[in-house]
Amino acid sequence: MKRLLTAALLSLALLGTAQAAIDTYEFASEAERQRYRTLVEELRCPKCQNQNIADSDAPIAMDLRAEIYRMLEEGQSDEQIIDFLVARYGDFVLYKPPVSSRTLLLWYGPAALLIAGFVLLGVIVLRRRGKSSAPGQGLSDAERQRLAALLNQASSEKKDP
Repeated sequence: MKRLLTAALLSLALLGTAQAAIDTYEFASEAERQRYRTLVEELRCPKCQNQNIADSDAPIAMDLRAEIYRMLEEGQSDEQIIDFLVARYGDFVLYKPPVSSRTLLLWYGPAALLIAGFVLLGVIVLRRRGKSSAPGQGLSDAERQRLAALLNQASSEKKDP
């Protein structure tokens, strides 16, 4: 019974700390709340590998949520906020980085690898077809003559039953 009571108290204590980490910002309108939500969900946390700012519990994500809220309150546009974060943290904060000379491999690398794989597969298939279409190519002259004689003998036996 003591263990059950201790577990219940511990879970309530942990639940209280989880609720304290939720950001509570007051917005002038529902549209502004939606803009905030969209921005924090579209931007990646600089510390986390693949979490957006909204889902991350990292201290930097909390700071960025506060910074985005402040910039929205100042009346800055979404583009200005995104440009500020990109200038500060680089293209990593964007889930869809712009196409530039630095990101060409990121954008076109998978397609190039896929095309190269198909070309390699085509070359392998064509080589195998070429080898199978020329039987006896690896035989010596004596072996070819013996094969021809055996084939002639087999065809003459089929004709003379």
